[in-house]
Amino acid sequence: MSKNIQSIGVFDSGVGGLSILIELKKILPNEDFIFLADQKYVPYGEKTKKQLVDRCIKITDFFVKNHNIKMMVVACNTATCGAINELRAKYNFPIVGTVPAIKPASKQTKNGVIGVISTPSTSKSIMLKNIIHKDCSDTDIINVGCKNLENAVEEGDLNSLRVNKLLKKYLANIKNSKADYLVLGCTHYPFLEKTIRKIIGPKIKLLDSGEAIAKQTNNLLFKNKFKNIQKFKGKTSYFTTGNVVKFQKVAAKLLKNKVPAKYIKI
Repeated sequence: MSKNIQSIGVFDSGVGGLSILIELKKILPNEDFIFLADQKYVPYGEKTKKQLVDRCIKITDFFVKNHNIKMMVVACNTATCGAINELRAKYNFPIVGTVPAIKPASKQTKNGVIGVISTPSTSKSIMLKNIIHKDCSDTDIINVGCKNLENAVEEGDLNSLRVNKLLKKYLANIKNSKADYLVLGCTHYPFLEKTIRKIIGPKIKLLDSGEAIAKQTNNLLFKNKFKNIQKFKGKTSYFTTGNVVKFQKVAAKLLKNKVPAKYIKI
C-alpha cells in the first residue's frame, strides 16, 4: 500500500487528544485518522513511567497491526514526557509528541513570568524539567500539577462548581503573579479554556500545543513524501478502550458533532 493513502494514528488517555485532532484536521483535511482514547486506563497523569511505556507500546502495536499507519501523533503531554523516546527507538515511522508550549511562551513573554498547568506526572517529568532548563533560563516558570482536571473533562464536565473550585485553586498563584502567559500543558485543558479565562481574566494569554503539533505533523508528512494527495475529505475512525456510549456522548459535546466509535480491547 502506498504510504500516502495510509492513516495517521492519534491517541491519548481519553478525550483530551480530540483538541489535537481538531487542529490536525484543520491543516490536513485530506488525511485519514485513527483516533484512540485509552479510557480504561485514564488518567495517565497518575501512572508510573513503566505503566505509560507499556500502554503506549500496546496502543502503537494496535495501530500498526490493525491499521498499518504511516505516522503517529501522541496527543498526550504525559505519554510524550514518559514514553516518546522508547516509542521512537522501537518503531521506524515518524512519531510526533506533544509537549507543553513553554518555549514559545518564554519567547513571547514581556514580564519574564509564565504559568504552566499540567497533570501531576507531566509537571514532575524529566522532559519538562529539561525544556525549562534548556529554553527558559531567563524566564520564571510557575509550574503547577493539577490533579482531577483530566478526569473532569473525561466526564464532559467543563464548568461545574467542582471544576471552578479546582481551577481557582490551581490558578491562584499564577493569577496573583506577574505572569502574562499561561501554558495549557495537558491536551484536555483547551476544552476548559472558557472557564479558565473567567478565572484568570483577559491580561494573561493562553497557549496550547495543538496548532504547533499539527504544523509539525504536516512538515514531517511533506519531508517524508507521505502526504495524502486525494481530492476528497479524509475519514476519521474513533476507538475507545472504555465505555463506548460515554465516549460518544462526551466527544459529541466537545466536537459539537456526532461521533460514532467502536470499543477495542488492548
